[in-house]
Amino acid sequence: MKPPVFEYVSPASLDDAIAAMSAPDAGDVKVLAGGQSFVPLLSLRLAQPSLVVDINGIDELTGITENAGVLTIGSLVRQRDAEHSDVVAKACPLMAEAIPFIGHTAIRNRGTIGGSIAHADPAAELPTVAACLDADMVARGPAGERTIPAAEFFTGFFTTALAEDEILTAIRVRSAGPATGAAYEEVARRHGDFAMVGVAAQVRLDGDVVAEARIALSGVGIAPVRAGSAEAALTGRTVDDSILEEAAQAAVADLSPSSDLHGSAAYRKHVAGVLIRKAVATAAARARENQ
Repeated sequence: MKPPVFEYVSPASLDDAIAAMSAPDAGDVKVLAGGQSFVPLLSLRLAQPSLVVDINGIDELTGITENAGVLTIGSLVRQRDAEHSDVVAKACPLMAEAIPFIGHTAIRNRGTIGGSIAHADPAAELPTVAACLDADMVARGPAGERTIPAAEFFTGFFTTALAEDEILTAIRVRSAGPATGAAYEEVARRHGDFAMVGVAAQVRLDGDVVAEARIALSGVGIAPVRAGSAEAALTGRTVDDSILEEAAQAAVADLSPSSDLHGSAAYRKHVAGVLIRKAVATAAARARENQ
């Protein structure tokens, strides 16, 4: 397959990129970052933009910093760089654990953190991590900069709250503190495939009691799904097999996944329960080690 005909610009600054996207004659505009999802869509002509804005030359969209308990990752940071970042490993161990599940090394070498989140595939790892951690997505457009919480950012299947003339510039998450543990689990047909079900979990303990639990799932809805019932079942209690089972059942009861050629709805719900038990148990064990 060959991509459709489109205009192409490669701005050197964020202001130039926004100006190109908001021009009166811009038409249907798409942003090119790592291109690991977008380029195949072009080749299959599932995407037919009139203008492609290549942001790879915009240095201000790169960089990983941690300051005052907040980790900020530029949207153009390559997944492989975040995977091997000591700053990410310390401040956001959940992201560090989830990234190796993304495709293969060659994909992570080019794929970007912001690109995956903006693409908003409900089976992808990074949107699930963002939902689990209540990440803030920073966007900039002609009207200026705004911050969109994860709960409002993912609006549906491959759709987000980004306006057509906005660019995702950074992702911010609160740094993991003491007595906090994280774990990511998923089931896929082969390593590198999109997960049929994925679970992101982060637990903060106060002694042996769960002070805070965060759980999000991929592959079971049109967007990442927060398991609020499971979080509530865990909070204020000591993690053991019976509590893990209660939390898993509470989460599964709220799920309404679709069946497809990869697995039935019943299978996805079963796998979700198994992965929740496993991820939460691992996260709680790691939290105890970090006290």
